[in-house]
Amino acid sequence: MKHTLSGVGVLDKAVAVVTELERGPLTLAELVAVCGTSRSTTYRLAVALEAHGLVRRTDDGRFDLGSRWSSVGRLAADRFPLEHVARPILEQLRNVTQESVQLFVVEGDVRRCLVSVDSPHELRTIVDSGARLPLDRGSAGRVLSSEPTGLDGWIETVGDRESGVGSVSAPILDSSGQIVAAIGISGPVDRLGRHPGQRHGSDVVAAAHEIAAAISTGVPAR
Repeated sequence: MKHTLSGVGVLDKAVAVVTELERGPLTLAELVAVCGTSRSTTYRLAVALEAHGLVRRTDDGRFDLGSRWSSVGRLAADRFPLEHVARPILEQLRNVTQESVQLFVVEGDVRRCLVSVDSPHELRTIVDSGARLPLDRGSAGRVLSSEPTGLDGWIETVGDRESGVGSVSAPILDSSGQIVAAIGISGPVDRLGRHPGQRHGSDVVAAAHEIAAAISTGVPAR
């Protein structure tokens, strides 16, 4: 995987180790292969991260994420209220559209799903919370890549990331007008049609505006 570079070499390499371990436990040889660093460098980084509780060893000797991430994750969630303030709005959007709803943020060169709310339909799209998806495919990816949304404020795609799936997404902006996240709905084309934006675009944009307003106060608008 291509990793984002900050210009601080040792930090970039350490973050690359952690990023690859998000996928699951890896042997040293596997870490070397995916991180693209030498065996000695990879080993030193992994052991250093282990000393700080950010990496651990499994029973079979592989490297995995350490227990410290549990407390770090909780603290980050508590201090950054996006998931908290957005969830009730996402659930309401799901109730209105009857389709699966997701909230995405940029993470390096991919996008991560922070919150996913499933459609009540038996036939639905499923994106797990925490999933990492490409930035160059899917309406939410295109929103986060700053593609123009047009006057209506949304981007729609059909079969872009996955065959038979349609989606429509809108940007969530901070007070300076920067994109901080993307909200979108997705579902089977057989139900959404070839132009999902015409059906649900205005609802998605309204939810995006509501989340943006809630971010500024840290309290859900509902």
